[in-house]
Amino acid sequence: MGRIVLLSLTLVGVCLGGGAALAHWRGDATPPAAGPGNAAGPPAPPAEQPVTGRDASPRADRSAPPRRDAPDTPATVPSSGPGTFTTARSTGAKVDTGTLRRYRVQVEDGIALSAVQAAEEIERILAHPQGWAAHGRGSFQLVAEDADFVIRIATPKTADALCGAQGLDTGGELNCETADGVVVNLKRWMLGSPTFTGTPAEYRHLIINHEVGHEIGIRRHMGCGGPGKPAPVMMQQIKGLNGCVSNAWPYGPAGRYIEGPLVS
Repeated sequence: MGRIVLLSLTLVGVCLGGGAALAHWRGDATPPAAGPGNAAGPPAPPAEQPVTGRDASPRADRSAPPRRDAPDTPATVPSSGPGTFTTARSTGAKVDTGTLRRYRVQVEDGIALSAVQAAEEIERILAHPQGWAAHGRGSFQLVAEDADFVIRIATPKTADALCGAQGLDTGGELNCETADGVVVNLKRWMLGSPTFTGTPAEYRHLIINHEVGHEIGIRRHMGCGGPGKPAPVMMQQIKGLNGCVSNAWPYGPAGRYIEGPLVS
């Protein structure tokens, strides 16, 4: 997959990657308050796509059967790191058809997580048969440079700093989507979510699918489509399921898009 080159980025350089903060308040993070000049102005999602946002209940719906994945045994998750990142010096094949979006993967230094291995896992997630690419919502390719967006995995404090520079409140717990890409909280990557019935490995599908959903133009969130139904991937499931069953993929096994009412 290519050799790993250590790329040290200052927090300022990473945070100010481009665009106005108020135009990128998507993800699990709490957006800045609405006001003049801070209207949600992204293009409307495709007709098939409802999106829900802030869910009130902090408790999980545990009615779903256990997942088949073997449980993860993550090491202790550090709360902070140096704010510098290693880029996966890897180039992958183009996944499926449609508008090509090239991405690179960076992992914060000193957290005992391989950038190359993280990039390989993200490649597999984006190539999943229930994912965006498999259903004509674009194609993706892992690259080491000249990327359209970046996926960064960062410690909670670094994630807060990166997201906070865009006006987003992640509170040491959440992921976000910024002007130049996705910020993944290492805590969520390693431990999953208390509201999610499944392993951390499966929850990583939800993280990537949700944030990349914003990257492909889904600006708003969805709510639960009804008690017992699978939660839409564009639902902020970490904030509560509201009767839905946790779910990590945009599409069901039969290829039907999983949606719910638009909420934010």
